[in-house]
Amino acid sequence: MEKLQLVDYILSAVFIWLAVLTFYFLKVLGAWSKLTKSGKNLNLAQILENIIKQQGQLETKIKNTEEEVKKLGQESKDFFQKHALVRFNPFEDTGGDQSFVIALLNGANNGFVISSLHSRSGTRVYAKRIENSKAVDHEFSKEEKEVVEKAIAKNVK
Repeated sequence: MEKLQLVDYILSAVFIWLAVLTFYFLKVLGAWSKLTKSGKNLNLAQILENIIKQQGQLETKIKNTEEEVKKLGQESKDFFQKHALVRFNPFEDTGGDQSFVIALLNGANNGFVISSLHSRSGTRVYAKRIENSKAVDHEFSKEEKEVVEKAIAKNVK
């Protein structure tokens, strides 16, 4: 009777071991079918070569994309990124803040400022170039200096 129980234990252990091996075999078989799902009769070496080739192509595309993003980042510094508007009343004989000053600056604080002065006799418009947040050819008025400082204060990342 003891021999029969021992044989039962051994057979049970073998059956459990066989079940575990079957489970892992099916798992490996599933992974293999995923690798070879292209439908071509390729061996493992060919499949791995294709994967390595695709990885190299992806690395090249990523490198090109990184270079393009870096290039666009440099170019974007030339675009207008900062702006500000100040309305004011330059003359006591007119009502309201009909006059204004607007500043448009790029990432290097270069750009221009446009001033519009409104009076009863008409409206005049002036423009001044800005380089490194300073007026190039003409001095800033109080309002122009204020609007340029407001535009510079806008931190664009």
